[in-house]
Amino acid sequence: MDKLVIRGGHRISGSITASGSKNTSLPIIAATLLTGGGTFTLHHIPDLQDIMTFTQLLHHLGAETAFSGNTLTVSSRNAESLQAPYELVKKMRASIYVLGPLLARFGHARVSLPGGCAFGPRPIDLHLMAMKKLGADITIETGFIEASVRGGKLRGAHIEFPISSVGATGNTLMAAALAEGTTTISNAAAEPEIETLCHFLIAMGAEIRGTGTTELEISGSDSLKPIEFHNVFDRIEAGTLLAAAAITAGKITVNGVIPDQMKAVLKKFVHAGCIVETTENSITLTGPEKLVPTDVTAKPYPAFPTDMQAQWIALMTQAEGTSHITDKIYHERFNHIPELNRLGAHIEIRKNQAIVHGPQVLSGTKVMSTDLRASASLVLAGLVAKGTTEVLRVYHLDRGYEKIEKKLNSLGADISREKYKEF
Repeated sequence: MDKLVIRGGHRISGSITASGSKNTSLPIIAATLLTGGGTFTLHHIPDLQDIMTFTQLLHHLGAETAFSGNTLTVSSRNAESLQAPYELVKKMRASIYVLGPLLARFGHARVSLPGGCAFGPRPIDLHLMAMKKLGADITIETGFIEASVRGGKLRGAHIEFPISSVGATGNTLMAAALAEGTTTISNAAAEPEIETLCHFLIAMGAEIRGTGTTELEISGSDSLKPIEFHNVFDRIEAGTLLAAAAITAGKITVNGVIPDQMKAVLKKFVHAGCIVETTENSITLTGPEKLVPTDVTAKPYPAFPTDMQAQWIALMTQAEGTSHITDKIYHERFNHIPELNRLGAHIEIRKNQAIVHGPQVLSGTKVMSTDLRASASLVLAGLVAKGTTEVLRVYHLDRGYEKIEKKLNSLGADISREKYKEF
């Protein structure tokens, strides 16, 4: 296994370009299954383990892919296997994204129940509810979702989600794009990742109204076409890099971004004492010598994202006072807190809220990654910890951050990647 060895005490400063969005890449790659003709060319796709896992899943289904220089080409003309196996699906929850496209194109799918990060239950019931509304018959047997459509064609329906779900909204959009008639989605997720998926499907020939809102209407098409598409930036990676500068009192410019998609996060950085300047496609953050304690509540977009919650907790360990970080999306997403406390932080957990008492002098030690964003929080803490911090099990980090140690080193960090054995 790999670990990151972080020698703390260095300011993060300089200029960097954001990678392509992981959380957008996965659904648009899945959407290539909707058509059997031609080749898709997808630019600005990050070189991540999750992307590799997803392309392996497409290979299993019969698709052909090639990846070079952050450009992915996909042809699904020979896709014929309709089973997504446990060996691949267990590695990432986003594998569930193949359910909608397979049902829409072939009228049948057999998808293993998904795995992914280990924090709390994240049921797929909303995905299954939506597919049933569109006319699929679904059973769960021996760990697999068995789905089929009588007559082979999904039918448009009205779908209202009781809670906002990015994954379920994306799956429904893809399925509805080839369904007969019109589908409406109420309480749809409005995250930029869903907006980008809408633009992708529209470019393929789908008819979608309400893009960027919580009310979507999709008129099903008889067929869709392959396209060339440029992926958007990763707003969570960008936020993590900004936090690295903030926690070390550095100064960073992140290029290739859309600041309007990060308003909630940027507002909190300002409240924490940072100076934030934006252009049309860049964000410059100057970290203060003394951070101001700042409360956040993670909720669906456009509010503060749950994927920045762990990083914010790490940042607030250096603020002068007490901060409250509440997660209203995933109530049990606090596995990073015991590890941060091992570094010397003083953080309490009360139900779905973390109470961070700062500032605390952190001291390097060995810590264990438990999920993707938890890994990022430990890296941030390691940047300001005295001595050396070893972050173990960074395969979690590699799922969602493209060459993060190289990026941080280019900005002044001192991080090395080393092999180790677990006993």
